[in-house]
Amino acid sequence: MNVRRRSAATLAAIAVLGAAAPAVAAGPSPSPSASSPVGLYGTADPTYDGVWRQSLALLAQDTAGVEPPARAVDWLTGQQCADGAFAAFRADPARPCDAKTMVDTNSTAAAVQALAALGGHDAATGKAVAWLKSVQNEDGGWGYSPGGPSDTNSTSVVIGALAAAGEKPEQVARGGKTPYDALLSFALPCDGDGKGAFAFQPDEKGGLSANADATAAGVLGALGKGLATGPGEAADADCAGSGEPTRQQAAAHGAAYLAQAVAKTGHLTSTLPGAADQPDYGNTADAVVALAAQGGAERAAKPLRWLEKNAAAWAKQTGPAAYAQLVLAAHAAGADPRDFGGTDLITRLQATGPGAPTASVTTTATTASDEDKDEKKEKDVNGGLGVWWFVGACLVAGVGIGFLISGRNRKRQP
Repeated sequence: MNVRRRSAATLAAIAVLGAAAPAVAAGPSPSPSASSPVGLYGTADPTYDGVWRQSLALLAQDTAGVEPPARAVDWLTGQQCADGAFAAFRADPARPCDAKTMVDTNSTAAAVQALAALGGHDAATGKAVAWLKSVQNEDGGWGYSPGGPSDTNSTSVVIGALAAAGEKPEQVARGGKTPYDALLSFALPCDGDGKGAFAFQPDEKGGLSANADATAAGVLGALGKGLATGPGEAADADCAGSGEPTRQQAAAHGAAYLAQAVAKTGHLTSTLPGAADQPDYGNTADAVVALAAQGGAERAAKPLRWLEKNAAAWAKQTGPAAYAQLVLAAHAAGADPRDFGGTDLITRLQATGPGAPTASVTTTATTASDEDKDEKKEKDVNGGLGVWWFVGACLVAGVGIGFLISGRNRKRQP
């Protein structure tokens, strides 16, 4: 699935955490774990992002026609609980899940999308979809944690999972409401600030604030598409009219908001209390996917070019999830992930994994000196997974609440 906006929930968490938040948000990737689980992509601590990271890595390779190593797929399927749900990471998969296992909708939905794309995992995806349906909220949407209030990002990634598994999201209802009903309730009207964008969630007074991260997710959700999608038909639209839009109109309005947000610089911007503004690489990659899916490759051309020029050092620092995000952006916009600004994203992604691929990959060499230049150029890189998972880590460690908020619910000002 921007900084994507900072949601009211995230801002509240940051307020509780105080001065520690900027340091975490702007800092480097998590420290490598002493012994990374066999089969998992990357060496950073998987506590808060293991399943998400793995799912993106598998999805990205699938879009490039590369079959991931069997043990990487086995690692992901081994993380599933008996009831079909996934947690962010289970250190001991042999131990049955219980009431203390922190399962969540985002990890589950991402795993469904990856396993459905690879094929041959109908039993696993079927159980996961059944679990997702069982925790659907009365408004038709999903929150990060079962029973938590619905948000744009979680609802959208579940819609993508339902579609990937062959379900019709518009027919998956609870309390007479569908996922699209929930999404449309988060769409801002075409007048006033943030017109056409999606909010993460309503604030305490029911107000909606534009969030670029939520908007990128909401566009895909409204289109009924998942994290891995190709370019849609060429289209452009302004946000106009009154009343509640159709889901197709809401997607067009959200894309128009994102197009305006990246029009000047080519990227979205991360804004955190106590830290200097900086480019938001991950949210920009998500915006490319959303823009291409809604309006065709040409609409995503400017932010895609910016990523090709600037994102290599960020991905190198951040790891497999970042490489996967760039691969998915390239795929959505019809670009070659094996020659992404001179970087072979597929080879770089595979190098973080458990073994060599079973399909050959044409590489585009990038010299060590080129990498060093990129690293110098991007020395103030925002730590990538950053948006989805560093906030979650802070929330769990600093506040002790029993769930993670999707990193996408961090508000970034465009």
